[in-house]
Amino acid sequence: MLNERQNQPTTPRAVVLIGLESTGKSALFRSLSGMDTGAESNFRGSTVTVRRTDMIIPTSQSSVELVDTPGIRVQDDSLTTELALNMLGQSDIVLLIVRATHAARELPLLLKMLDLIGKNIVLILTFADRASTLVEAYTTHYRQMLGISVLAVDSRQLDITTRGTLLQAINMARPMKRKPVLTEPPVEEIKEAQITWFEHTTWGRTVSVIALLLLFAVPVFLAYVLSGWLQPLADHWLLDPLRNLTLQLPDWLKTMLLGSYGVLSLGIYSFIWAFPVVLFVGLSVALTEESGLKDRITDSLDGWMRRIGLNGRDLIPVLSGFGCNVVAVFQSRTCSRCTRRACVSLIAFGSACSYQIGASLSIFSSGGRPWLFLPYLLILVLVGAAHTRLWNRQSSNLQSVVVGRTFLQWPSLRAVRWRLHAVLKQFLTQAMPIFLLICVGASLLQWSGILDRLTKGIAPLLSLFGLPHQATAGILFSILRKDGLLVLNQDGGQWLVQLSGGQLLVLVYLASTLTACLVTLWTISRELGVGFALKLAGRQLLTSLISTWLIAVIVIA
Repeated sequence: MLNERQNQPTTPRAVVLIGLESTGKSALFRSLSGMDTGAESNFRGSTVTVRRTDMIIPTSQSSVELVDTPGIRVQDDSLTTELALNMLGQSDIVLLIVRATHAARELPLLLKMLDLIGKNIVLILTFADRASTLVEAYTTHYRQMLGISVLAVDSRQLDITTRGTLLQAINMARPMKRKPVLTEPPVEEIKEAQITWFEHTTWGRTVSVIALLLLFAVPVFLAYVLSGWLQPLADHWLLDPLRNLTLQLPDWLKTMLLGSYGVLSLGIYSFIWAFPVVLFVGLSVALTEESGLKDRITDSLDGWMRRIGLNGRDLIPVLSGFGCNVVAVFQSRTCSRCTRRACVSLIAFGSACSYQIGASLSIFSSGGRPWLFLPYLLILVLVGAAHTRLWNRQSSNLQSVVVGRTFLQWPSLRAVRWRLHAVLKQFLTQAMPIFLLICVGASLLQWSGILDRLTKGIAPLLSLFGLPHQATAGILFSILRKDGLLVLNQDGGQWLVQLSGGQLLVLVYLASTLTACLVTLWTISRELGVGFALKLAGRQLLTSLISTWLIAVIVIA
């Protein structure tokens, strides 16, 4: 009987990492566990769900469950802060994470907010590399004040010795003193992170806007150059030989594979134009986030964001939407409850996901006017801001307590690689398969004649915007997915060349804004309710139709 009890598996102790935003929790989680956490790197509000992994502490062979929680904001009512506080109640051991450079301010705030009575605690001072001369004095001071283990680490570069020491401290964790009296460390506090142009009182916001433009303009331009070089090669070495090989196939199968909407013809063409955008935009965003620049930009633009009912922190999900709207909706959990719906509204309307960017760039290029991408993106942002302000009248009055600027640092190659890997994996395993299914559906609709009947039925509506009936398929399929717009590249996009610049701009804008894609709407309904999703879709439809008509009046003679 005794042996049976000894052989029974024991429940792993829950070791919960908790701290304010941008304190290096996720980097520490990655270093301790070795888990691929590419979605968590150095940008504020990165962890929007709880990450878990089981691991063994070598010194004792005991099993623990390591849990990474979202960063806490002071005076905040977001879902992520609530989630982090809820996880605290389920913890056996708490890793309390504060920056060594800001410990005198961050630690008292955390101790005031958190109920740590009876919890086994280890205090981790991150960014030890930024406080190398004073870190020993800090660890000794807080160890004496709290009566617990205190370790200083560089969470991004955790060596084997430090990792072993930290694991041993976790295994030996104990509760802190009942009523600790915190005094400031007996040394001069370490200086704040460096001031940059982003914090300039006069030019900071302008610099931030320019930085945002470059963040997307440069990778999109590089993607355009690469795609323009690859397309003729694909025509010569892939599509032409495939057409010759399939001459004897039945008509329906040839239509399915290499017709106007063929899986191979349109699929290869779409991959060439979409994948480089996903690759270069994903790399640009990862570098910006991992370096800390994204925090500086969002802090700088806080004032302007409040004019449309949001705040600077809400800009993070909006920017995430330029990668994927679904991810951005999840990221909006970091928003205050009073601004989250407005933020989601802006994401659905104005955040052009990487698939939408690739599709739009492809259509403009096929029409011989790639330069239209810049005015298109500008109109999308401006109308999106007006749409958000119009339909969301409640202002953001929540004032957050700033505990210090984020440090600028050289991006970690490991974190950037993981983040980019996650983006590319999502594109290859989710986006492209769905688009290929769209190609199959479009081919079947064309072969059966249903697409022609739909085109004739919608043609009168499109004529109100000065658009030809051939645009029907692109608009219909863009409702399913934003890269559904790529079906307009049928026959190599030959008919797009016949459109005027104004018609091309109106077409892409209407297809982009008429509604969020169905996957995004489904996600919104699960996060905020079916009623809100339907209301959002109706408002977006109305804004899109009115603004498209106004744009058509201005740009189409």
